[in-house]
Amino acid sequence: MSTRENNLPPVTPLTIFRLGLFNLGIGLMSVLTLAVLNRVMISELGIPATVAAGTLAISQLVAPARIWFGQMSDAKPLFGLHRSSYVRLGTLVLGIAAFLSVQVVWQLGSAIKNSGQWQWNAEILGWSTLLAGVFAIYGLAVSASSTPFTALLVDVSEEENRSKIVAIVWSMLMVGIVIGGITGKKLLSPLEQANGSISLEVLKGPINLIFTVIPLIVLVFALIATWGIEKKYSRYRLRSTVAEREDSITLATAWKVLTASRQTGFFFSFLVMVSLSLFLQEAVLEPYGGQIFGMAVGETTMLNSFWGIGILIGYGTTGFLVIPRLGKTLTTKIGCIAVAVCFGLIILAGFTSEQIVLKAAVLLFGIAAGVTTIGAISLMLDLTAAETAGTFVGAWGLAQSMSRGIATSGGGVILDLGKYLFKNPLLGYCLVFGLEALIALLAINVLKQVNIKEFQSNTKQAIASVMEGELDG
Repeated sequence: MSTRENNLPPVTPLTIFRLGLFNLGIGLMSVLTLAVLNRVMISELGIPATVAAGTLAISQLVAPARIWFGQMSDAKPLFGLHRSSYVRLGTLVLGIAAFLSVQVVWQLGSAIKNSGQWQWNAEILGWSTLLAGVFAIYGLAVSASSTPFTALLVDVSEEENRSKIVAIVWSMLMVGIVIGGITGKKLLSPLEQANGSISLEVLKGPINLIFTVIPLIVLVFALIATWGIEKKYSRYRLRSTVAEREDSITLATAWKVLTASRQTGFFFSFLVMVSLSLFLQEAVLEPYGGQIFGMAVGETTMLNSFWGIGILIGYGTTGFLVIPRLGKTLTTKIGCIAVAVCFGLIILAGFTSEQIVLKAAVLLFGIAAGVTTIGAISLMLDLTAAETAGTFVGAWGLAQSMSRGIATSGGGVILDLGKYLFKNPLLGYCLVFGLEALIALLAINVLKQVNIKEFQSNTKQAIASVMEGELDG
């Protein structure tokens, strides 16, 4: 560590929690899109799961932009800041896109009502296409804010406190999901009194309120989280040998560093499989609770809270108890096995039709997901080059977001396929959950190929070679 870097103050616990407000806001937004809006589209408006999940998945499928935004935050300061301005501008745009998305959903619902049922015609196709476009903008905004934010965590941390920062900040993401679930249930409680299909007029009031107030709160959180942080705590310019040569960090340069080690491919593949195993259920769990267990809109939203509480338990026990005793790789393997077992319990819950069994299974799934996530993030920190933090964070974010987008869309497709093949809704849901269990087990075999020391050696050589070539050229 340089003397100048030594002179910078360490981030305080209060500052860490302040940083976590950004992730708390992202958690709130995720409940809006993948819980409330998804449920309304499928269960209340009669939009096929494939179409609803497919449009939502667009926000994840634009994830290749994460590498570009990460590289831009490494190379091109915005309003004099490498990370914070990207975070703030991205948060503003994602809030606007979230509000616009629900307005388009109402138009799509009206088009379905005018047609009498779901059928492809010019009006429905037009609104569906526009909805996909809005979610694409939403996804780009998430990439533009979350990738530089995660890179900011690397910039402001030291090796000895980085895992603590990540654990707290990611825990606050789950706190946001829990709060979002509780808030959603409270604001949507008037709808629980309705029997059968709920009219657009009844739906619009409470849901428009949610999609107006929450994005504003998230923007305020982002401003509070990043205000003054980068100027006071960031070590980026002190650590990076290329910080003063910003024109040299091109996308081509970043790509050379990313592809220098075969370990990048191994870990990228592992992240894809883990994300698929965790998120294929994301677009179908809410309808599962509604269709199989007879749960109301607010009750299915609360499933996110059980899942979030479980993850918080998993985060705490893994970060402070499990990893110190078992190590990162073994902890992650155990997490994958636990995820597979929990999906078996979720399937079993469907055959009982008991809501309490489903809630318990979702809670345990959250714990297993927390163990797997903290294990994977801990490995990710070892597989990130400090000099190109934004670029590597973008790459790992790409793996997670692309696979999550495929999972969100794929879950709906697999659900519809299962219902068609088995002529039984429960077996259709079981097909989704069973596939997730299988992928979680297969991910363990990919994890066995990951070698951190090989990655670090290859990447260090690549950075030196690439920058030497830039200087010579």
